[in-house]
Amino acid sequence: MQEDNALIEADQQAVRRWTDQIPDTETVAGFVPGPGIERLSIRFDACALLDTLHNALASLDARTDQYGFGGFPLMRRPGAEKETENDRSGLFYTRVDSSYQEVQREHAVDERAFTELVPTFKGTYFEHVINELSKRFILGRVRVLSKGIYNCNSWHRDPEPRLHIPIVTNPGSLFLVNNHATHLPADGSVYFTDTRGYHTALNGGESNRVHIVAALPAVKA
Repeated sequence: MQEDNALIEADQQAVRRWTDQIPDTETVAGFVPGPGIERLSIRFDACALLDTLHNALASLDARTDQYGFGGFPLMRRPGAEKETENDRSGLFYTRVDSSYQEVQREHAVDERAFTELVPTFKGTYFEHVINELSKRFILGRVRVLSKGIYNCNSWHRDPEPRLHIPIVTNPGSLFLVNNHATHLPADGSVYFTDTRGYHTALNGGESNRVHIVAALPAVKA
């Protein structure tokens, strides 16, 4: 009984100590770098990104599926006028049940084959973005991806890391890699996300989240 009382008192003291620490409700609305999520030095014009997105959405059939996932490609295989269903996801690994066993989903995509700008974006600011990124990195698929409100992606890992450029976001939109989570502001910044680790994107806000996402096929797991 004396041992039980000691454990009870220890828990009570711990909760009192934690309660005395006021949670930070300000910095969570900004970017906090951490393992697997970092900000690059390159930066783009946030207004130009948004204007180009609006122009694209006015002329494209951007699909959104039943999971709140939507978007359209900026790069394609030379001459390929339509993306395949596998192009929309590609190879990834996940754990889906209480066995915690990892399983493979979908099929590998040859990221390096996506070398041609989709003609719709010739002369647009999106072409400028791709040109500037290509000076620094070998790129694979480059897509504009959206996430619906009150929604998240699966918990999974990819064969390669990705670059993210937020165009539309809200403070409830977060990116998580392993144990680190942060908001990615849509201020023209480019973020490295090591999606070779387990990760997800969630949108707990009241507006869609839209990012440019570029695969980095030269870096493998």
